[in-house]
Amino acid sequence: MLDERTSRNDMGGSHRLMSVMDSSPTATERLLLRAMTDDDLDDIAALLGDPVVMRHYPRPRTRDEARAWIDWTQASYREHGFGLWVLTERSTGAFLGDCGLTMQRVDGVDELEVGYHVRADRQGEGFASEAAAAARDYARDVLHAPRLIAIINPDNIPSQRVAAKVGLSFEKETFYGHDQHPVVIYAGVP
Repeated sequence: MLDERTSRNDMGGSHRLMSVMDSSPTATERLLLRAMTDDDLDDIAALLGDPVVMRHYPRPRTRDEARAWIDWTQASYREHGFGLWVLTERSTGAFLGDCGLTMQRVDGVDELEVGYHVRADRQGEGFASEAAAAARDYARDVLHAPRLIAIINPDNIPSQRVAAKVGLSFEKETFYGHDQHPVVIYAGVP
């Protein structure tokens, strides 16, 4: 069932996002993407608690914070009809990470962001780019989003490469989050 939602930005403009409840890109060549559930807590806690995965964040997350991550993601499904999806390897069923679309407020404007995390031992195999491309296509083909961004730590060169591979380009440097840490914004039309 399609559910139209309108998001307004602070400049008075509006754009319409078409959201499909309980929907996600289902597969790529090597990945299966599915909704994040409570049963994913062990994998998400290991992912977000890994210092290598979280090296471009202020710190790794605790198990309770991983629980809150799942709750936040599930709230995004309910509110927007999309969110982060669990990535599993098609050939083995192994958990690889998460990737998806979330609404983020950047410089006073609500933006649709693509985000991704891949297990440290599987980084460098192209999974983030493959998953981010699926999320980009979902933003374009299902949500009909007019714009997509990635919020990236300035030191995270691999993530900037992923953003570029899916057609986003450097837009600006700014500050983000409750602690207003420096980030770079990559943006484009999905």
